[in-house]
Amino acid sequence: MGDNKYVIDVDHVTIRFNKANAKVDNLKEYCIRLMKRELLFQEFLALKDVSLKVKAGEAWGLIGTNGSGKSTLLKAISGIMKPYKGTITVNGNISPLIELGAGFDPNLTARENIFMNGAVLGHSEKVMQEHFDEIVEFAEIEDFLDSPIKNYSSGMKARLGFSVATMVSSKILIVDEVLSVGDFLFRKKCMKRMEDMLSGGTTLLFVSHNLDQVRRLCDHVIWLDHGETVMMGETEKVCDEYQSMEDEDSPFNQKRRARKLARQQAKEAAK
Repeated sequence: MGDNKYVIDVDHVTIRFNKANAKVDNLKEYCIRLMKRELLFQEFLALKDVSLKVKAGEAWGLIGTNGSGKSTLLKAISGIMKPYKGTITVNGNISPLIELGAGFDPNLTARENIFMNGAVLGHSEKVMQEHFDEIVEFAEIEDFLDSPIKNYSSGMKARLGFSVATMVSSKILIVDEVLSVGDFLFRKKCMKRMEDMLSGGTTLLFVSHNLDQVRRLCDHVIWLDHGETVMMGETEKVCDEYQSMEDEDSPFNQKRRARKLARQQAKEAAK
């Protein structure tokens, strides 16, 4: 069970996906293969025995190369995915900003989406009305309020999504690569707002490939690689070790090559 002193307690979590070995294009073919027992799946572990304990007010950065499991971990903490093994305990309301445009209906206008997205986050219509002007001003979409979201650029969607998610200081803010889109002025505004939220006691989980942003916002970092925890601890120490990956002879790269060789040998032995 989770400890009450932690707002987030990830305890030995494993996330499993089943990948089909054959491409199935329609339901009929799926049923036929299933009845003939020709539908085979390959197990893929996106997270492997990961643990993370976050105290109130802490800011954790999640770093690692593409496919390392960062977004999967955030989705599991947000309740979007369920662990195959282990437990996740969250004490407090979450404002997740995980996927660009998630929670928006492309055929609805920005005005309509603001209220709909607010409802998804658990805010009443009254609260959304009170903060409506603030949301629009921060997102800088005054001239496009009655345009469908499908006509928005990725930067405009990011501005609107971030503005709605952060209009009220929640206990936990989860941000996944949102600052990788939009212009530098928008990124500057977002960084300032997150710093203000941190000063107010908000807990932050922040995924970014930009280590400068991680160093600026976060006091702790967890480094993931192929679903496994490589290192966690103070930001500067973990980020420095992560950057050492540029050295081909670093201990991490030596271990990585050894694991790759072991996987190849296991595949050959299984043939």
